[in-house]
Amino acid sequence: MEGIFLARLQFAVTSVYHFFFVPLTLGLGILVAIMETRYVQTDDEKYKKMTLFWGKLFLINFAMGVVTGIVQEFHFGMNWAGYSAFVGDIFGAPLAIEALLAFFLESTFLGIWIFGWNRLSKKLHLATIWLVAFASNLSAFWILVANSFMQNPVGYEMAADGSRALMNNFPALLANPHALFQFGHVITAGLVTAAFFIMGISAYHLVKKNNPDFFKKSFKYGAVAGIIAGVLVTLIGHLQGQYLTKAQPMKMAAAEAIWETQDPAAIAIVAGIDEKNKTNTWELAVPGGLSFMNFYSFTSGEVPGINQLQAEMEAKYGPGNYIPPVALTFWSFRIMFGLALVMALLGLLAIIFYAKGTLEKQTWFLKIMFPALFLPYISSSFGWIMAEVGRQPWVVYGLQLLKDGVSKLPLSFLVISFTGFVIIYTALAIVDVYLLVKAAGKVPSESGAAVQEA
Repeated sequence: MEGIFLARLQFAVTSVYHFFFVPLTLGLGILVAIMETRYVQTDDEKYKKMTLFWGKLFLINFAMGVVTGIVQEFHFGMNWAGYSAFVGDIFGAPLAIEALLAFFLESTFLGIWIFGWNRLSKKLHLATIWLVAFASNLSAFWILVANSFMQNPVGYEMAADGSRALMNNFPALLANPHALFQFGHVITAGLVTAAFFIMGISAYHLVKKNNPDFFKKSFKYGAVAGIIAGVLVTLIGHLQGQYLTKAQPMKMAAAEAIWETQDPAAIAIVAGIDEKNKTNTWELAVPGGLSFMNFYSFTSGEVPGINQLQAEMEAKYGPGNYIPPVALTFWSFRIMFGLALVMALLGLLAIIFYAKGTLEKQTWFLKIMFPALFLPYISSSFGWIMAEVGRQPWVVYGLQLLKDGVSKLPLSFLVISFTGFVIIYTALAIVDVYLLVKAAGKVPSESGAAVQEA
């Protein structure tokens, strides 16, 4: 059990750290491409400065994402050899396509974009950044196809001896409903992350009155993108929740801490969860709220409880504990959603203040927006914790348990590797923060293309 815990903890720490870079890469690439599009359309140097400023921050983030992302694939051979042997024929295909197609496409055109200023025509140079943005999001799609097989296995058949899963329908893998919902949710979450990143840094400079015209314009781009993406991420998340209620009912029952089947089902805002006795000691709930979320009715709509689902899974898969960590799943979901509500409020205020022309006067609001740039990172991280923890004890839902997927390694090896990863990733975090702070602290001059220290 200690080996399973350390293997999971190591993967969790490195995955969460890596995912700090992913959503910003996905969203900021698109927004930088939009900024350069405006430059090509208007020939206004202001948009070129915006492209260069935010593009540099994009490059730093992208480089760190590459470094930390490479490590992820090594985990499958190091700590999860049983899993790799079981689903390698399926899991390896989207990962290989991601590396050989999407990542190389992304890296190649990013290099052309970096060195192509003043060497390519404006329209051709613009095409390179749009290809980078497209390839970044394509890369995310292939990763999510692989992850979604773990959540909802499709397009496979078992080997004759039952030792491994074999792919028999590649199109089904691509059309996996879980992958499609997850892709939409991740892409829109990336745009929200980029929007708050731009608004946060712009707010910092507006407070200091550094080139107000430049950062006010940048803030507008962030605010508009944040509102649009915020609405989309909420809508897609809602539809995804309805899908998961049918596809992974145990995960959603744990996310809502529903121990007994309810019809109609209440939605608990907060609750005291007693996992040992399989009950909630107290809760603040909205009667019929969960039935309304799933079936659009406050008076009817059955939602199966954890205890019923446990009995069903024992009957199907044999004796065992199929209940995920309920408290962690429950609170992770609420932190994700609660921060989404806070971001929605901040995004609405940003649009209102900008539209009224009073943004620069709202110093209190600008001071809030700078630390608020971390909110989407925290929200996304807890969203992934809910998604992955809620699947436990399965590595591949309904096919392979954690105990069968983990490598049989000495505990000392896991301790040493985990310690090493923590040290290395901490050093990378320090370097990343230093580079981002240094780049974000430079101010485009109000004339010419140069930048100056803030």
